[in-house]
Amino acid sequence: MSSEGTPGEGQYWYNVNTKTIEKGAQSDWSQLLGPYDSEAEARTALEKVQARNEAWDAADEDDE
Repeated sequence: MSSEGTPGEGQYWYNVNTKTIEKGAQSDWSQLLGPYDSEAEARTALEKVQARNEAWDAADEDDE
């Protein structure tokens, strides 16, 4: 048996359904953003997603 542990164990995840931070992936992967190295990083997950989406939308508009 491997001693590596569960993937993502010890890292932080943002749960988009409960809007909470999880240490180690505790929920279904389809509900999680991450992994992040710190709780603070995980707390900004939605902001990062929104900023990336806006950048992609702007790039798409430039391509038209």
